[in-house]
Amino acid sequence: MPMKGRFPIRRTLEYLQKGDIIFKNRVKIMTVNYNTSGELSDGARKFVFFSIPQIQYQNPWVQIMMFKNMTPSPFLRFYLDDGEQVLVDVEGKDYKQISHHIKKILGKTETMLQEEAQAKMQASNPANFGPKKYCLRECICEVEGQVPCPSIVPLPKEMTGKYKAKMKAAAQE
Repeated sequence: MPMKGRFPIRRTLEYLQKGDIIFKNRVKIMTVNYNTSGELSDGARKFVFFSIPQIQYQNPWVQIMMFKNMTPSPFLRFYLDDGEQVLVDVEGKDYKQISHHIKKILGKTETMLQEEAQAKMQASNPANFGPKKYCLRECICEVEGQVPCPSIVPLPKEMTGKYKAKMKAAAQE
């Protein structure tokens, strides 16, 4: 992909993955109200320019709307799944301060992210067996090198319990 346009670095995968704001599952919609001119909206403009692409990449389930030149002072509004609204005033703040504040109030904590990563790794562990909905394999017979299921391929008679019991009884007689 050619690197064309204004600041094409913002569209690289490496840049998008460096975003550290991952919203809690409660956040459904984020609106950004800012002005394209004026010193009070400078932080909000830079936030939209540098941080919004990362937020969109890290939070694909969140709808993000930008409203330009519709308000005298810049602010962010978050709509949560229970109908609650969170209003964040960003007037005169730097875009890094805005990012830090948003991460603090609506972002997932490091422990939450680690727990989710651990749960994801547990679910994808090849040693786990169960329904396909939760695990990679339903049965040990799906692992290469293991004995196939007796329902699909009959076991050798030396491995069946009836045969072993019969041989044991014959040896005792």
